[in-house]
Amino acid sequence: MEKLMAAVIGTGSHAQGHLMMIKGCEEMHLRAVCDIDKERLEKAKQYGAEYAFTDFREMIDKCDLDVVYVVTQPNFTADISIYCIEHDLHTSVEKPPGLTSADTRRILEAESKHNVKAMVSFNRRYIPEVLAVRNMVMDRGGAIHCAATYNKPATRWSDVWGRHPVIHDAIHHVDLLRWFAGDADAVYSEYYVGDSPDRQRHNAIIRFKNGCRGVFMSHYGVGFRIQRAEVHAEDFSAYLDLTGAPKCELYADGKPYEKPLDLNPGFNETHHFVDCIINDKKPWSSIEDAIKTMELCEAILNGGKT
Repeated sequence: MEKLMAAVIGTGSHAQGHLMMIKGCEEMHLRAVCDIDKERLEKAKQYGAEYAFTDFREMIDKCDLDVVYVVTQPNFTADISIYCIEHDLHTSVEKPPGLTSADTRRILEAESKHNVKAMVSFNRRYIPEVLAVRNMVMDRGGAIHCAATYNKPATRWSDVWGRHPVIHDAIHHVDLLRWFAGDADAVYSEYYVGDSPDRQRHNAIIRFKNGCRGVFMSHYGVGFRIQRAEVHAEDFSAYLDLTGAPKCELYADGKPYEKPLDLNPGFNETHHFVDCIINDKKPWSSIEDAIKTMELCEAILNGGKT
């Protein structure tokens, strides 16, 4: 099989993971990278790109591409993704897929008119430990309770394009709750601010359509970057620490679960996307599904009481 020709638009810190995954994927070849920052662009070339551009339109015109990764700032993501899709390119979109759920719907509308695959980089879904735990939960009838914590020290969110941390950062763990429990149908949220606009706090209780209840907490301006989650099924509990390398603490039937997790350590979201493209499958984090995560973020942000 001929390799899929890939390009990455935006080569900042978030792009490094994508560039590494493309480089490590046998079915892909990094044809080009694109960035308006020439210094970042030069660093990105170390991943083996044949060409480098400062204009993504020129790159798409001049390069024979199959797949594009859009890893730009959120206020550009939707329009660039739509441009790529309209040029019949499979498109991986960095989270969040735009500034609002309405932006995400525009991407879905474009995808529906073209024979391409598109997905959002909700990368927590593709962590091997998360996948193994999710499979164990599903084998026991699904989640009955889940919780996620996403905390960070003070971050100057209000200075950056009016971004909000739940949509543009903590969305990872909002989506993680949906990955464990499915679609939500009710939210009770409290949103408040500390002694500066950047010290934002969110606490939400979420009811999912399968009857599961979830808790989401995200606090900016606290002591450290902490990312944790837990999920419970009948007679089963999993506690995950995703702050650094993933760690799992499992219990089943009243005692510690000591069997090894069924992991696929080489798996990642790029491997999944390639499989979807080659075998005509719908990505787990499809644009259609991402709309639901964006809407849940908006409900939490708006202090939903419904």
